Amino acid sequence: MSSSASLTLATARSFLFVPGNRPERFEKAMRSGADAVVLDLEDAVGLSDKTAARDAVRQAWPRLQGLGVPLVLRMNAAGQALGAQDLRLLAQLDGLDGVMVPKAESAQQLAQVQAALPAVPVLPLIESAAGYGALAAIAAARNVLRLVIGHIDFMADTGLQCSEGEPELAPLRFAVAMATRANALAPAIDGVTVAIHDDEQLRRDTRQALRYGFGAKLCIHPRQIAIVHQAMAPVAADVAWAQRVLEADARSGGAAVQLDGRMVDLPVVLQARRLLARAALGR
Repeated sequence: MSSSASLTLATARSFLFVPGNRPERFEKAMRSGADAVVLDLEDAVGLSDKTAARDAVRQAWPRLQGLGVPLVLRMNAAGQALGAQDLRLLAQLDGLDGVMVPKAESAQQLAQVQAALPAVPVLPLIESAAGYGALAAIAAARNVLRLVIGHIDFMADTGLQCSEGEPELAPLRFAVAMATRANALAPAIDGVTVAIHDDEQLRRDTRQALRYGFGAKLCIHPRQIAIVHQAMAPVAADVAWAQRVLEADARSGGAAVQLDGRMVDLPVVLQARRLLARAALGR
C-alpha cells in the first residue's frame, strides 16, 4: 500500500459498510461519495454466507481497485477460525488499504493480523469491556492507524443502556480520544447511527464525535455520507476566524498577540490549524 493511500485513509471522514455477500452493492458503495468503503465479512454476513462473501470479494477486487476509493476489509474476530480464514483471503488482495479488526481485546490479537498482513494499516474496533481495558496496548500496537468505536456491540457486551445523547458512553469516547493522542494516531472513528432516515440525529451524532476530537464516522447507508461530511465541515465564520488567527500569528512572529480582545498563543494557533485542515477535507 502506498503512503498516499495511507494518508487518504488517515484523513477519511466517512467509512461506508457494504456486506461482503452483496456484490451487486459494491460499486454503488464505491460511487456513493464515501471517503472509504468497508467490505464487511463479519456482522453483516450470516454464518452460512461467509465463504460466498469471501469469494465475492475476491472476484470483485480487481474491478473495485480501479475506482479510486480506499478499500478496507472488516474481518471476523482475530484468533477465531473465521478470522484465520479471512486473513488468508486478505493476504491475497493486492493494494488492500486497511483491515478493520472487530472485537479487538489485546495487542496479541493484533499481532496475528500484523503477521499475516505486515504492510496493511489496522483499524481496531473497541466494542467490549475487555477492549476498553486493553485500550492502551491496542493503541500502541504496530500498524494501528486509527481506533474505531463499535458502541452498539459495546452496549451489548457491557449491559449499558444509553439515554439521549449517550452520556453513558462518554468515558469510552474520552478514553479512545486520549489513547489516540498518546500514540499519535490519526483521529478516531465513531460508531454508526442506526436511524438511517433521521438526518438530525445523524448530525447530532457527528458533531458529538467532533467534540471528542474524532475525525470520522462509520456509515451503514449511502444517504448518510453527505450529511456526515456536511456536519463535519466548519462553518464559514469559524474558518474566517482560524485564518485571522494564523495571519495574526504570522505578523507577531509566533509571539502571543491579542485578536478580538482575546489572547492568541500556540494552543489557539494549533486549534486554528486543525480547523482549517478539517475545512480543507471538504474541498
